[in-house]
Amino acid sequence: MSEENEKDEDLQNLEDIGDKEGVDDLEILDAPEQEEDKTKELTDKLQRTMAEFDNFRKRTMKEKISMYDDGVRDTIDSLLPVIDNFTRAAKSLDEKDDVHKGIIMIYKQFENIMEQIGIEKIDVSGEFDPNIHNAVSTEDNANFKSGEIIEELQQGYKYKEKIIRHSYVKVAN
Repeated sequence: MSEENEKDEDLQNLEDIGDKEGVDDLEILDAPEQEEDKTKELTDKLQRTMAEFDNFRKRTMKEKISMYDDGVRDTIDSLLPVIDNFTRAAKSLDEKDDVHKGIIMIYKQFENIMEQIGIEKIDVSGEFDPNIHNAVSTEDNANFKSGEIIEELQQGYKYKEKIIRHSYVKVAN
């Protein structure tokens, strides 16, 4: 019996200690549930933070690509008058002239660089399309159907399906 008395005393001592420290039996039982709730909350917070960071990374990558593309378009737009002048100069000179040959070589260099960058010339064959062509003049011409492009007056360019400059064209009435 003394063993049972010792166990009862130990149990009573533990209960007294718990009462003295203000620990409630329910709090001891709720602690694992609170830890589980806290773990769920922190896990949710971590997942949200990771998702926000991933979205931020994707958004900044898109912005970076967009800024690069805008820079390419702006740079090419600035160079187009120079390219146009090479074309005009080549047309005004005799094809046998060495200066003409030099101008054509420089013009072809510009074309190769623009092609490597991804700049495309706008096609002017066929029907007039106001999305990519700019009708500068019209002409009555029996050889062409109404709305068909007769002549390209100035070359148009696009980069990644965005127009840098519309093609200036003459259209049949």
